[in-house]
Amino acid sequence: MQSTPHDDFPEDIAGRLARTRARIDDAARRFGRDPESIALLAVSKTQPAERLRAAWQAGQRCFGESYLQEALNKLRALEDLPAQWHFIGPMQANKTKAIAENFDWVHSIDRLKIARRLNDQRPAERAPLQVCLQVNSSGETSKSGIVWEQLPELAAEIRRLPALRLRGLMTLPAPSDDFEVQRRPFRKLREALEDLNRRGLALDTLSMGMSGDLEAAIAEGATVVRVGTGIFGQRRHGAPGTG
Repeated sequence: MQSTPHDDFPEDIAGRLARTRARIDDAARRFGRDPESIALLAVSKTQPAERLRAAWQAGQRCFGESYLQEALNKLRALEDLPAQWHFIGPMQANKTKAIAENFDWVHSIDRLKIARRLNDQRPAERAPLQVCLQVNSSGETSKSGIVWEQLPELAAEIRRLPALRLRGLMTLPAPSDDFEVQRRPFRKLREALEDLNRRGLALDTLSMGMSGDLEAAIAEGATVVRVGTGIFGQRRHGAPGTG
């Protein structure tokens, strides 16, 4: 039987996962963090279900998706796996029902209207939807997210929604190759979370850092790093948002 270019992908994904986890562990120790306090979210958008299954078999349990219909197809294909599903992309109002019904986490809330729809559409038999507010830390008009000044009011409003549990903040800063430049928006996000906690919110999640800057994110307190290309290789088609 003739081989195909992806015949070895389970081993390739397992190796990439191991190297990514080693990076996380090394960075945690370098900056005085407990490696166990940092979760790895595999950004699996555009990746076929069999590659997610290979990651599962290599020990990965949390997967991040940005495109709803693609994600729903994968959830059905992988319904035998008790994976944890995170929605990490921008949301339109007409997509909130399916997200509320099928996902465990949402990282990209940036409007009260969307939060209210997720709250109202969360099935009563499911645990509260775990959510993060997305902050546009670099002020790029092409990026989703709220500005810093909106955080306290939006966080207070979302905290009142019974079917949501506000866990923390997420950001996707402008890319940079300079380590100190990478750290700045992550530091500001950590400080914003600390400010919200001083207001009594008891948040525990900083979703920040990707393949190219996870060390800087860990240095500033990341509790979730979102890695796609570092685990699966290059995406199947171009899509901004995570890497």
